[in-house]
Amino acid sequence: MAAPNKLLLGLFLCLLGTTALATPRSPRLGSATRMCNLQRLTASQPSERYEYEGGTIELWNVYEDQFQCVGVEPVRKTIRPDSLSLPSYHPYPRLVFIEQGEGIIGVHFPGCVETYDSGVLQDGQGPRRKVDGYGAQQKVHRFYPGDIIAIPAGAVTWSHNDGNQDVVAVAIRDLNNPANQLDMQPKPFYLAGGSSGQSQFNIKNIFSGFDTELLAEAFDTDPEIVRAMQESCNRGLIVEVQLPMQFITPEVLEPIEKLPRQQQQRPGGGLNGIEENICSEKIVYNLDSQREADISSRQAGKLNYVNQHKLPILWYLDLSAEKGYLQPNALLSPHWPMNNHVVVYVLNGDARVQIVSNNGQTVLDQQVNRGDIFVVPQFFATMGRAGQSGFEWVAFKTSRSPMKSPVAGYTSVFRAMPLDVITNAYQISPSQAQCLKTNRETESILFSPQRTSPRS
Repeated sequence: MAAPNKLLLGLFLCLLGTTALATPRSPRLGSATRMCNLQRLTASQPSERYEYEGGTIELWNVYEDQFQCVGVEPVRKTIRPDSLSLPSYHPYPRLVFIEQGEGIIGVHFPGCVETYDSGVLQDGQGPRRKVDGYGAQQKVHRFYPGDIIAIPAGAVTWSHNDGNQDVVAVAIRDLNNPANQLDMQPKPFYLAGGSSGQSQFNIKNIFSGFDTELLAEAFDTDPEIVRAMQESCNRGLIVEVQLPMQFITPEVLEPIEKLPRQQQQRPGGGLNGIEENICSEKIVYNLDSQREADISSRQAGKLNYVNQHKLPILWYLDLSAEKGYLQPNALLSPHWPMNNHVVVYVLNGDARVQIVSNNGQTVLDQQVNRGDIFVVPQFFATMGRAGQSGFEWVAFKTSRSPMKSPVAGYTSVFRAMPLDVITNAYQISPSQAQCLKTNRETESILFSPQRTSPRS
């Protein structure tokens, strides 16, 4: 009876974790709402930088009004070649964008079927032994530039740079997500390393707070080993690898990836509910994919979105992202985000960006450049023009299925509005109103820099 009981326990834990993650979304309110009376926004660079033997962590000032309003903390991490970002978990979900480099990331979920290649050879030869059980599932992925990685709250993650150039990753920590039941302060939890004597990063790993003998009993190991775990806090949070590291990324861990996309969609997909859980979800999507660009124009640029339909795990996280590129001098149509905040990170080039509040006040009018982050709060109207070198960005959004409402172009509210309404609203002639409705009739969101001549 031991084996069936173990199976039932594993299924129960898996379903329990899935239920917790799938809790219906509550509004993004709480304390953040009292801080969204924004009179001024600004594009900003990191305010703090922490150096470790294997890389750096850069933090934006989470106490800026704009970040308090949207409830996120931006972070940029650099991992040097042959270095390891130590295991940690967070009480809120995260979206990570790989700006540069490639490597390996491990994301481990509790209560899932543990199916992996143990790396143990039979008598030194033959196939490797596969081990099945119930524990924290080994999900090991190779990442590349342009990848967006979705990490649920509480999942343990680590990453290793096994390439020959720095890995640069930009992330948002969604502090205002209902998964976080603590507060709006960033609270990473580390399983190894530490960062003593560095401002707000003066932290120790969780093992350092336990009694050594008690922890040794829990692991059934020598107290000296536990003491080494507890005293690793002077190593930092990103360390150089001392011993060779090798990983196996078995296909058996991601059976859902081979299904047609329409069967991956949630809710109401073709799965029966057991395999349609967090244990089997794909967590990586590449935003550089040319064939899957949602909007593409040779004269204007391109946009690629990832939402719950392209990456179903985002249904649980209630987050999404987009990556865009504007040709030199091209325009991003005036629009407003309808059901989400937007956090924009500038990858390359520059642009003049304007954001307008509900009372018609310009709260941001700034030339943004590589490495800048700025925020577009929900319903605030925004537009931008690329500079001479073009403009490339990645945007993180606080909704699993974000919507935007453009003002100009063939999908805009002006295109849908009756001609007489526009004529009387602005006291212009019918022909002028017709120009507002149709001058960009072949373009949407991304506009080419050439100005269309007015129609008579």
